[in-house]
Amino acid sequence: MDDSINDSPASAAELAELVASANRDRVPLVIAGNRSKLDWGGIVTGTNRIVSTRKLDRLIAHAVGDLTVTVEAGMPFVRLQAVLATAGQFLPLDPVYPDRATIGGIIATANTGSLRHRYGGVRDLLLGISFVRADGKIAKAGGRVVKNVAGYDMMKLFTGSYGTLGILTEVTLRVYPQPTNLGTVIITGAIDRLEQAAQILLASTLTPIAADVVSTALSQQLELSNTPSLVIKFATIPASIAEQSAQLLDIAKGLGLKAGIWQGTQSENLWSGIQTKIWGERPIGCKLGVRLTAAVATIATLDRLTDNTAPGVIHLNSGIGACALSNAKPISPLRSQCEASGGFLSVLQAPVEVKQHIDVWGYRGNTLPLMKQIKQQFDPLGILNPGKCF
Repeated sequence: MDDSINDSPASAAELAELVASANRDRVPLVIAGNRSKLDWGGIVTGTNRIVSTRKLDRLIAHAVGDLTVTVEAGMPFVRLQAVLATAGQFLPLDPVYPDRATIGGIIATANTGSLRHRYGGVRDLLLGISFVRADGKIAKAGGRVVKNVAGYDMMKLFTGSYGTLGILTEVTLRVYPQPTNLGTVIITGAIDRLEQAAQILLASTLTPIAADVVSTALSQQLELSNTPSLVIKFATIPASIAEQSAQLLDIAKGLGLKAGIWQGTQSENLWSGIQTKIWGERPIGCKLGVRLTAAVATIATLDRLTDNTAPGVIHLNSGIGACALSNAKPISPLRSQCEASGGFLSVLQAPVEVKQHIDVWGYRGNTLPLMKQIKQQFDPLGILNPGKCF
């Protein structure tokens, strides 16, 4: 969108006035934060006018004792983490492009990573929102306290809505104490043995905050192994980390797998690399979802379809993951594998010419009419990100 018209309102009131005017004139709008994921999802059609929330970036309130924070939606993720760190707290998300992503954009795309194993997804951390409706009116839902559960759950509805239902202006989030002790266990080897190790881990009493299976290519890029790998992170007292890590090493040894413990900077670089290696080096980026029991098998399919060249990850406790592809050829068979495992494959990032010839979302569930009805109720004129989802 090099020829785009850009608007960056400095307040919620200015944004509301802009949207109201666009609604009256039936001018479609592209909704963005800091444009880090502007091209994710379907192709927005019929407009080149981009409305960004990047100037809505104030810290509204940080209730340290209540473990909540309220910020404007354009607040950069990295800046919020710095603010929370001064109180020994953090927002337990590990999104794509953490240095550029805004809080509103992370919510709109439901974007998180490995930490969802312990802390849940975006919607599990979202307590309240304010947003501008398609008619330009400002609305609110939820609250600033954890116990507020009354009313219609708009937070879950807006999470992953890609800016098609309204424009977030202010959000309240649950935060957590920042872990001070971390340890990572790496397990590598034959895929069938890794699958056994993964199932033993999921059925055990071990308490990692993250547990992923990564493809052969990603394992190689992270300098782990020339095979797929399991990567498991613990965050608790040192004695517990040591004990749980030892148990995993024993499990790996019993299955004939290689295992080791990473700590410090080496461990930190590993976990940040899982996102950057997937979302920075290939033209096509996909989001995957499968049953928990199919996570390792799906990574094996990804390896087979791409001759071990595609970086990919699936989070063991959720079955959600991502992969990067050099071309569109593996999309259809990999999507079939995911669907056979009760899941999905969505093409988020890809060249326009690829998206024009595939079904980006690939959704075949029975709730599509309901989703379209909700879109019609929230945005009857279709001015918010038209074509992004439907």
